[in-house]
Amino acid sequence: MNPDVLLAAVPGTLDTDTRSLVLVGFLTLIVPILFISVLSGPERDRVNEFYTAGRRLSPLRGALVLSGAYLSAATVLGTTGTVAVFGYDGLFIALCTVLSLGVLLLLAAPLRERGSYTLGDTFALRAPGPAVRIAVAFVTLSACIPYLVVQLSGAGATTAMLMGLSGPGAAQTAIVMIGALVVCATAFGGMRGTLALQVIKTVALLCMAVAVTAVLFHRFHWSTDSLVDAARQGSGRPAVYMRPGLRFAGSTGARGTLDFVGLMITIVLGVACMPHVAMQLNAARDPASARRTVRHTVGIVGAFCLATAVTGFAAAALIGAPAILAADPGGNSTLLMLTGELAGGTSIDTGGAFLVVLVSSAVFLTALSVVASVTLAAAGAIAHDLYTQVLFRGSTTEGREVAAARWASAGVGILSIGLAVWVQGWNVGFLSALSLAVAASCLLPALVYSLFWKGYTRTGLLWTLYGGLCCAIGLQISGPVFSGTPLAFFPEWHLNWFPLQTVVLVSMPAAFLLGWLGSVVGRRRVPGGAERAMA
Repeated sequence: MNPDVLLAAVPGTLDTDTRSLVLVGFLTLIVPILFISVLSGPERDRVNEFYTAGRRLSPLRGALVLSGAYLSAATVLGTTGTVAVFGYDGLFIALCTVLSLGVLLLLAAPLRERGSYTLGDTFALRAPGPAVRIAVAFVTLSACIPYLVVQLSGAGATTAMLMGLSGPGAAQTAIVMIGALVVCATAFGGMRGTLALQVIKTVALLCMAVAVTAVLFHRFHWSTDSLVDAARQGSGRPAVYMRPGLRFAGSTGARGTLDFVGLMITIVLGVACMPHVAMQLNAARDPASARRTVRHTVGIVGAFCLATAVTGFAAAALIGAPAILAADPGGNSTLLMLTGELAGGTSIDTGGAFLVVLVSSAVFLTALSVVASVTLAAAGAIAHDLYTQVLFRGSTTEGREVAAARWASAGVGILSIGLAVWVQGWNVGFLSALSLAVAASCLLPALVYSLFWKGYTRTGLLWTLYGGLCCAIGLQISGPVFSGTPLAFFPEWHLNWFPLQTVVLVSMPAAFLLGWLGSVVGRRRVPGGAERAMA
């Protein structure tokens, strides 16, 4: 990320009065929202209140919450940049975010019916014992921690740019500040505070989408054809901008096609099975409400992704893909650059300042709310699965478990803050891909088998979780996203013997195979019958 180029396009070079106006408006919106989140916490230390907010969410409010969990910073910022730079491929990525809700729709009712507080509870109903809870907790943390690092890193860079600051020190300071706010909101607010934050965040995102889209269409005389034609010309590659394959054009032969298909599968299956998404469903009143919640969410997320596509095309038309890539090779700053352009550059009037405040607040709340929900899911795995069910065999009090969850939130937050500060300035796309690959390769096969196959056994479940995890992490570390390429996590290392950038085409079938094989082997090991099946 080139801060000098970025600061020329985003509100970093504003005059002192305008910058003060933007910051005052930003703080006026954010500070009360954080207080609402903290004060919304449970009045008593009840496990049900802390993890599920009493299971009283209506489908409509639940849809706002689930939309908040789904619309991460990667969707809000990254998809806008992908559409601006890669055109058709970016549209497909936005579509896959909506399609992933179809997968969640199939799982929503059985997950809510069998779920209690964490994914460990879901699996433990069919295969009781500490081994399963330890495995599920380990996989949950493996998916959540890298995801938290990505969200905090992006939020830190965005906040630093908003304040007109550059350099790694400014972003690292912002990461620590945001992380501390999240720890407080999660530890004191629990699920109630997280739900309040998610609802406000979704409303802010929708308001931002409506405002930005209206300004953009007014700029292009309400003509979609004019917008797309201008985007094609601004892309620098008008002949191929609206054709598939531009995202992996550097890959030779069938590798590019496999990478593109693998990315689509990773998004569709990985996002739907992230632990914090499944945890949100537990707050629904019943299985039927959970399904209605997901159906309402499809409309909200679909509308926002449509607005994201329009924003991406406008960024390509008004800024140009070459300028976006020169400022930020990952394209994550596209929305902020476009906002600066729409607001009038360095000479922003009151209307432009309001637009900057709205966009920056929505982006900040996006990172904050997603980090809070992921932190709560990770803390639940530690406090509920490991502390209460494994260490104390379920004999501890509710007050002690809630206290353990609060300490676990602080521990997960501190670890994630430290890692995000350490990798600030690196290309953290590897970590995002790793989280989704773990969810798609471990949790999806385990959920499908446990919910829909009566012959699934404890051995099969453990083989699925550990085997899928080892396969996903091993292949991801051995791929070009981790090392050996200019945009890799460690570009100077050369461990990239695996040719594909996406690993789920191999790791997910391997996990399904291991689950079936483990179930067959487990039944044969028990003399005179079958191992306890998950029926």
